[in-house]
Amino acid sequence: MKIAETGDIIEFKNGLQGRVQKVNTNSVIVDVTIMDNFRDLDLEPLTVVNHKNYTIITQHT
Repeated sequence: MKIAETGDIIEFKNGLQGRVQKVNTNSVIVDVTIMDNFRDLDLEPLTVVNHKNYTIITQHT
């Protein structure tokens, strides 16, 4: 399993996407405000996602 790095875009939980803000031992903190429909979804701007529960969409270079 490849662990995301800060700045990567990941997908998790039924298609939600976000930019990794911080990498922890077992999880990442993700900014989901990058999604076009963020305001419609009524979500908190940051969320925690376990490394087992996401896929990397775009890697930060």
